[in-house]
Amino acid sequence: MKRIAYIAAVVALTFSLPSVAADSGSLGPEFTPSGGEKAGNSAGTIPAWNGGVKAPDGWNPTTGDRYDSNPFKGEAPLFSIDASNVDKYADHLAPGQILQLKQNKGYRMDVYPTHRTCGVPDFVAANTAKNIGFAKIGADGSSLAQAYLPGVPFPKPQNGIEAVWNFLARYQGVGLKATMATYISPRSGSSDPIVVVGPVATYWPSGAKGTTTPGDVRDVLFADYGGTDQPAALAGQGFVQTSFFSNKSAESFFYFAGQRRVRRMPTYDHDAPLIGYDNQYLDDQVSLFNGAPDRYDWKIIGKKEIYVPYNNFAMYNPREKLSRAMGPQSLIPSVRRYELHRVLEIEGTVKAGMRNISAKRTLYLDEDSWIVLESDMFDSSGKIWKVGENYPIPVWELGACAGTAMSMYDTSSGRYLVDATPFDTGKPFIWYQEGKGGQFEMNFYGADALQSRSER
Repeated sequence: MKRIAYIAAVVALTFSLPSVAADSGSLGPEFTPSGGEKAGNSAGTIPAWNGGVKAPDGWNPTTGDRYDSNPFKGEAPLFSIDASNVDKYADHLAPGQILQLKQNKGYRMDVYPTHRTCGVPDFVAANTAKNIGFAKIGADGSSLAQAYLPGVPFPKPQNGIEAVWNFLARYQGVGLKATMATYISPRSGSSDPIVVVGPVATYWPSGAKGTTTPGDVRDVLFADYGGTDQPAALAGQGFVQTSFFSNKSAESFFYFAGQRRVRRMPTYDHDAPLIGYDNQYLDDQVSLFNGAPDRYDWKIIGKKEIYVPYNNFAMYNPREKLSRAMGPQSLIPSVRRYELHRVLEIEGTVKAGMRNISAKRTLYLDEDSWIVLESDMFDSSGKIWKVGENYPIPVWELGACAGTAMSMYDTSSGRYLVDATPFDTGKPFIWYQEGKGGQFEMNFYGADALQSRSER
């Protein structure tokens, strides 16, 4: 792809941000409760926001079928984008998407009608409104010092770090419980992929109903537990990790089944490779960006209208077979759905004196949910080396959009990974709006608790 094509696409897609004061004290009637623009676009290809979609009657996450609850499953694509027509649609694609379509043989994006399905519960909307003029970035320039949560800290972000914290602190309920599958395609010359399956629990102490602040939850952004059932070589391994609103390094402990011991992992954050994934997956690539944002200078590039993953119910079908969904070079098109949405492009460049394998990264944040939908990661030479996508859905039990499933493509090796899907597990993901005891206590994510669970 010629650099001039990238530059032209960026210029064509960039819009100015809405002119709003950071301390106006009100979102205003033209904005959604999360800070997005209520109005549709002038072309009529993005509709006005009307509150998001509601849960199906009688929805129960423990017995309901999330895949079958898709209200758009009967829709047909408006058109498809592949290598033969990518230039026609380049104005509505990110540079990494253009590279994927031109370089990855057989890669295709099926584009569907746009549905602005993402809303938030009333208590999240109330906290978001109160954050205007209250939420603050720390004196270090990268931590979240204060905000009313759960809510959007900066619904009118004035700079890149504020927008990044809108993603990191986004509402996802108080917890998630799931059995997840991770797939990494084979090395060149091999036919054996890496497939890792196991139980996962996540706890967001600030996600409970009501109002809290980072200080109220002792600086804990989230805590994770992950176990491994397969492959046999990793069976029994497990980890716990706690991340923070401050720039404090993540606290990570790993149980090694062969040693029957828990070990502290003092540098298991930022661009540290995740254990068991053949150096194809780094800690800060989870969900396209994860952990402390302190190694980057972040800036807002502008608003764009691009084709992004949205309403991807097929990625949460526990009856889907990995062997069918994982193609030779990418996820098959039928489990990926794209729609035209407005996003805010954020660019992060590694600070002087800091290091990260990704010297620069761009994040494309959805205006209605602040979820990163697309990301391009650049190496030290300025070339795109990883292209990533998140696959969000309306989570009925939360009244908001969330999602764990993601994919990431290595443009150099041709390998790709897919993470955090229920494929082949037969078990649904369950998000919790409220919860007490067990996984909803920080003791669950301690080293002693990990040792006790793992030795059983």
